[in-house]
Amino acid sequence: MEPSRNDLEALVYEKYAGDPNAEGIRADVERLQAGEPLAYVIGHIPFLGLSIWLDSRPLIPRPETEWWTEELITHIKTICRSGQSSRVLDVCAGSGAIGLAILKEVPDALVAFGELIPEHTTLIQKNIEVNALDATRADIRTSDLFDAFAGERYTIIACNPPYVPSKRTLDASVTNYEPSTALYSGDDGLELIRHIASEAPQHLVPQGELWMECDIENIHTARELLLEYGFPTVEIRTDPYGRERIVVAQL
Repeated sequence: MEPSRNDLEALVYEKYAGDPNAEGIRADVERLQAGEPLAYVIGHIPFLGLSIWLDSRPLIPRPETEWWTEELITHIKTICRSGQSSRVLDVCAGSGAIGLAILKEVPDALVAFGELIPEHTTLIQKNIEVNALDATRADIRTSDLFDAFAGERYTIIACNPPYVPSKRTLDASVTNYEPSTALYSGDDGLELIRHIASEAPQHLVPQGELWMECDIENIHTARELLLEYGFPTVEIRTDPYGRERIVVAQL
C-alpha cells in the first residue's frame, strides 16, 4: 500500500524536522507501506493543542474523540464558572488524551486517570511532562475500571472504552497494529460498558455526569443499560459526521 502524499509530508515534517534526506525515513516509509498507522510511525499525534505520545502503543485518539472532548471541556468550564468544584476521572484512559486535554484547558480541574495497563500509565506521566502540564492536579493509577478508586466520587467521568463487537471486521491497519483489548468488548461490544454502567453511579457526586463514547450500532442499547443501572437522564449526541456516538448520563 502506497502512503499518501499527505502522510509522507507529515512524516518528514513531524518526525524529521522537514529534512527529506534524514536517516531513517526509508525504513519509516516501508512501515507506512506495510499499513502501520502514521501516528505510530511518527510516534505522537496532535490532540486539542497537545502532542500525545504513543510509546506504549495505546489506541490512537480519533477525531470524533477529540470533538466530544472539546464539548466536554466547554461544559466543565461552565461548571467551574458556577462555583462548583470539578473533579474528573478519565477511565480506560489509554494515552490519557481526554484527561490531559481537560488538565490543559481547565486550570481548576483535578483530573484522575485510571488505566489497566501499567505501561500506559507511565505514558500518561510522560505526556504530562512533555506538554508541560500541571502534574500537581493529576492522579494516575493503574486500575481495572474503578477498582483503584473505591469510595471516591467525581463531578465527571469521561470514558472511551472498548466497544467493538468481537466478530466485526475492521481495517487491517487497525487490527494488525492497534491493541485488540482497546477495541473489542464481547460479542455485542457492550461487555465493558455493562460494568461501567453498573459501577459509575457509585463514583459520581449527586448530579454528576458520565460522558462515554459508544459504537454507533449499539449506542441505544448502551443508553438503556445506563437507565437500568440508575441514571435518570441519558442523552445521545451525534459526532461531527452526524453519527450517534456519545452518551451523556446524569444522576
